[in-house]
Amino acid sequence: MATTDDGARPITNTSWDPGPLPGTGGAGPVRRRTEGGLPGGPIVKHTWEMPLVWVFTAVVIAASVTVPVYGPPQLTAVAGLVLLAGVGVFLSRGMLYAQQRLSGVRITPEQFPEAHAMLVEAAKAYGLRKVPEGFVVLGNGVLNAFASGHGQRRFVVFNSDLFEVGGRLRDPEGFRFVLGHEVGHIAAGHTSYLRMLLSSISSVLPVAGATLSRAQEYTADNHGYSLTPDGSRGTTVLAAGRYLYPRVDFDAMADRGATERGFFAFVANAVSSHPVLVKRFAALRDRSRPGRLFR
Repeated sequence: MATTDDGARPITNTSWDPGPLPGTGGAGPVRRRTEGGLPGGPIVKHTWEMPLVWVFTAVVIAASVTVPVYGPPQLTAVAGLVLLAGVGVFLSRGMLYAQQRLSGVRITPEQFPEAHAMLVEAAKAYGLRKVPEGFVVLGNGVLNAFASGHGQRRFVVFNSDLFEVGGRLRDPEGFRFVLGHEVGHIAAGHTSYLRMLLSSISSVLPVAGATLSRAQEYTADNHGYSLTPDGSRGTTVLAAGRYLYPRVDFDAMADRGATERGFFAFVANAVSSHPVLVKRFAALRDRSRPGRLFR
């Protein structure tokens, strides 16, 4: 994760140019690991992800069936809004995909070929039948990436500021982890229409919906870790930004996962859609147990 003092390297032509992929220079097989860090095992979902999915699904189905029949008019109206959410999710997915196609820079074998090779590598490692589309969009200083889908299409999007971690800042493993995390969302089914509909509905319950979201983020981290265990420490970019993160002590922050306690710390984590960083770093370091959703 070495970098120059100012963290800058020139980008030539249209090449993302993070240097050759580790090993032979091509996208070879990767080691799969369980949450316990054992090589050769399957990539596992967070322990609580599917139980939460089934509980929320049962609640939504029960409410949709019984409330219109037995509930008061106010609750019947709420049930109607839930059904309309399905239309809203469909439209928002279509618009989001269109925005990337119209304004994003597409990652291809000709443009950003090294990043495209990583997409192919991740898709193969996770058993996807089709390589997701990739786009780079203007970040304006925001470090972000996300995965989504529309119909049978799946795609990942990287803000330019985060994309530079792999190119200009010469940390291809750090970027490979981010890419593996996002493609992991696709592999785990988080970008399917039904899952995104469920997430949208559950988000109206702040703690419940946020808990499912955190479990899914831990699952995606498991995918990223399986692709590049060393690259997981590049998540410090989320704590200090793309220039200072090489100087952040990952272990010091991971240690705080067990010491940052208190009522407001509990609440702040409980309503967060993503694991708070000290708990996330602790989970990436200790592969013997799932990431903590609350304590």
